[in-house]
Amino acid sequence: MPDHSSTAGDGQPPHLRRRLPTIGTILITLSAITPASSVFIIAPGVIGQAGTGAFYSFVGAGVVGIFMAFVYAELSSAYPLTGGEYAIVGRTLGRLPGFMILGLLLVIQVFIIAVIALGVGVYLGVLFDGLNVAIVGAITALACAGIGMLGIRFNAAVTGAFLVIEMIALVVLAALGIVRIERPITELLTNPVVLDAGGMLVPASAGLITGATAVAIFAYNGYGSAVYMGEETRDASRGIARAILWALGITVTFELIPVTAVMLGAPSLEDLLGAGNMMEYFLLERGGETLNTIMSLAVALAIINAVLAIMLFAARLLYSTGRDHAWPRPVSDALARIHPKYRSPWVATLVVGVVAAAVCFMDETLLLVATGTGLVVIYGSLCLAALVGRRNGSTAHGAYKMPWFPLPPLIGIGALLYVIYESARDPEIGRPSLFVSLGVLTVSALYYLLVIRRRRQWVLRGAADEDDVVAVPSATDATSTTDVPEPPREPV
Repeated sequence: MPDHSSTAGDGQPPHLRRRLPTIGTILITLSAITPASSVFIIAPGVIGQAGTGAFYSFVGAGVVGIFMAFVYAELSSAYPLTGGEYAIVGRTLGRLPGFMILGLLLVIQVFIIAVIALGVGVYLGVLFDGLNVAIVGAITALACAGIGMLGIRFNAAVTGAFLVIEMIALVVLAALGIVRIERPITELLTNPVVLDAGGMLVPASAGLITGATAVAIFAYNGYGSAVYMGEETRDASRGIARAILWALGITVTFELIPVTAVMLGAPSLEDLLGAGNMMEYFLLERGGETLNTIMSLAVALAIINAVLAIMLFAARLLYSTGRDHAWPRPVSDALARIHPKYRSPWVATLVVGVVAAAVCFMDETLLLVATGTGLVVIYGSLCLAALVGRRNGSTAHGAYKMPWFPLPPLIGIGALLYVIYESARDPEIGRPSLFVSLGVLTVSALYYLLVIRRRRQWVLRGAADEDDVVAVPSATDATSTTDVPEPPREPV
């Protein structure tokens, strides 16, 4: 029986198709960012640390986000490929750094899916008592993998529908605070306060606000993930840059306004800042038990939507590693399979779903440690890639050029170094996370040096419908962009 999963009707191997309009890429990217989850899960941590100074923390994080979005947009315009960050770094900084980032990405993507999926059981627990969080998370991961194997336009429609519910929930949250404002915004601007150990309101220091900014940066994280849709988005060299910038703008708007509204409309700042669940306190005070239940369900749907969106990105990342022959040939060929009907990387999607489901049964603290500072390392590598790409011309062909160069990548590097500094001071999560990231980078480097470079079969391929496939010579690990022919395939 012929293998219909690996051959198309025209006799050519199926590949990803550019069927997705830019708006579809924006919807999927916003779903991965999941503003509602950030507001309900991450924002309370920022408020707890900086008090009402969290307003400045989110504004500062937005400024850092703008500069990082410029970096992502320029690099993604030059290389709108499913490999995402590793494909970019490999073509600008060299193959060894590219493979090290690849290893870090694989760990982070799968672990993030598991961390988010575990949140589904937590919020569904409002409606159903006694849920096993790990089992619910695993089922969520597997179900999203099943949906993710379908067509990309179908997935854009599903994530878009869920995203509408999520945004409505945020609008309701903001309206509850704006309709009954308890204190003027000038109080947040001129007199930010935080709750001290004795339960008293005291001025929030600049150090507390700056430290909380590091957390707020991650509340906006995910806009750069649009690059993983690069081989399925129409006019990708322009469309992906637009998607990244629009996704960040919408995210900042739909997170900053509700967070500010909660701080302005809370009946009591002391009670808000001292609450175990700040958003639940606010909703119960302003909307009642029924609305709190409805909003919890909306957040659960937002989390499921995020799992689905990140599943799509992670699957395309894994598919790209197979197409680039990063693994032994049987494994690479399997991961590179495209469904002839849905044009989705169905094997890679299934693998990500199964692994993420298994990871749901790991200790959640370990998951947080494994993912904590990995994103910072990836961000930093992209800032370096933007600087080097301009210098050696490897990104010169991109349709988008960031304004104020080289300020955005330099500011990004400065902000990320501060985040690493703050992480190193945290002995429970931050410091172990740095060690884990260093360990993953080391293992990835060793695999590249001892296996990949000896085999000389890792080729950084471009989209199947483009003639200008760009790859970096494997013999020198240089950062030039000369073409490298695909290694001959052995007969099956």
